[in-house]
Amino acid sequence: MASLTRKTIRGKSYYYLRECQRVGGKPKIVWTHYLGSTERLIERLARPEPEQVSIAEFGASTAAFDIAQVLGVVETIDRHVPKRGAQGPSVGQYLLAAALNRCVAPRSKTRLAESHRRTVLRRLLPMTAAQLTSQRFWDNMDRVSAEKIVAIERDLSATAVSRFGLDLHCLLFDATNFFTFVDSFNTRSKLAQRGHSKEGRANLRILGLALLVTSDGDVPLFHHTYAGNQHDAVTFRSVTDELAQRSQLLANGACDITLVFDKGNNAEHNLEAVEKSPFHFVGSLVPTHHEDLLAVPRSQMRRLDKNALPSVWAFRTRKKVFGVERTVLCTFNRPLFIAQTKTLRREIRKRSRQLDQRERALERSRTKPRGKPPTVIGTKKRVEAILTGRHMKQLFHAEVSSGPDKLPILSWRFDDKAWEKLQQTLLGKTILFTDRDGWTDEQIVLAYRSQSHVEAAFRCMKDPRFLTFRPTFHWTDQKLRVHAFYCVLALTILSLLRRKLAQKGISLSIAKMTELLADIREVTLLYPAPPHTAEPFARTVLSSMDEQQSALYAALELDRYLAK
Repeated sequence: MASLTRKTIRGKSYYYLRECQRVGGKPKIVWTHYLGSTERLIERLARPEPEQVSIAEFGASTAAFDIAQVLGVVETIDRHVPKRGAQGPSVGQYLLAAALNRCVAPRSKTRLAESHRRTVLRRLLPMTAAQLTSQRFWDNMDRVSAEKIVAIERDLSATAVSRFGLDLHCLLFDATNFFTFVDSFNTRSKLAQRGHSKEGRANLRILGLALLVTSDGDVPLFHHTYAGNQHDAVTFRSVTDELAQRSQLLANGACDITLVFDKGNNAEHNLEAVEKSPFHFVGSLVPTHHEDLLAVPRSQMRRLDKNALPSVWAFRTRKKVFGVERTVLCTFNRPLFIAQTKTLRREIRKRSRQLDQRERALERSRTKPRGKPPTVIGTKKRVEAILTGRHMKQLFHAEVSSGPDKLPILSWRFDDKAWEKLQQTLLGKTILFTDRDGWTDEQIVLAYRSQSHVEAAFRCMKDPRFLTFRPTFHWTDQKLRVHAFYCVLALTILSLLRRKLAQKGISLSIAKMTELLADIREVTLLYPAPPHTAEPFARTVLSSMDEQQSALYAALELDRYLAK
């Protein structure tokens, strides 16, 4: 049994908790715990135990809220969609709550109140559970029309450019689509349509989303929702005027802006529209449409700057493209060539195995027949299915014929010459075109490579952990547009946050940054009322932080948001 022991050292008493046991027939102290001085012991005995402990996510919500404050999100939205009455949250507060929910831990509207309660937003953006029901949210969102969304986004983009000093010299445009869970028999939505799903969900209706982002921080400046069955080139043509107006507004009328887009947006009408706009442009061409450029040997290409573009060569020429003579660049990228070669070799091995297996199966059906015999038509269909995929029908020659016994015979071979030609002409090559005739080869290639920034933005919006666009159950086009708007707003907030950290020397992906910040918790301990007082008291502290989290906390100055 443990006992309390007092020691007097230099006239002062100190207390220890000790346990004594017999070891080998003799008493021995087996453990000792120091309790402190008399004053310390009295203090510890008088200190009450907490009655309640509350833990809330602090870091990510606070950092995102701070960016939203600088952007003036609530004020801007409320200016365009004023509050109807004196009671309850404004439309701006509702939209900010939805956007911050997408930033940190995306939940459906039915769980918005629960998610809000688990973060410090319950203190920074106070709303009750009754105010955050799905019905109350959408009652307010019914007032946010497509025209209001455009006006709000224009003002927010202008604020982002002015307050964060965004560089507008290179802007990137691209489009993607997201699968939705809009019911197949819902006739109220014209935006959610069947089409080519870029996520492989052909069984669901999809919604198209186009983005214009800066190469400086991947910050969205413009978004456009469109029908899922609409081609990207049609989308580009429909928003060209708005892109031009938006860019001139943001750049205060400046015209030295280069728009970068990929070959999916190519069309003669689109290029005419860009020609009439204040933009310069850099785009890409479908390589197989320009076999003369693919045939240019690497010996005629110039190696580009080794530091900026290692392992890249280019051949520059002038060529008529969509009726206008342009500067055209055929580039060869060795790492891309190696990656494409590895991918194709893997597919070649896979197809060779499948054709071998089919050939052996046909032979077995002839020597050891079992079940229904194969047919020539059925075998041809199977071979066609095996050879689906890029370049496979070019590299494999397969023939199905009928034998003397009416059973199909498969004969196939791999075309080594076609494989060699493919390696010498197409693999590793990209064809670019531009009206920036005065730019160097390096500037053109680097501008086009910045297209990866908008692709990264789309990847973020398809990340199920943070910023995800899904799930999308909304049943009208107006609700789909509102949903897209606050998802893009969330992407804007986190992109600006990531850019702010990068300027302070902390480079992280959006996912990693949000993960680290979200793990910083606010812990509140509620103690009972001390003797002779009527009120209980609370103590709030932050959870322990590792080195990276401490650096983020200091760089963003989040101590401003600590509970007082």
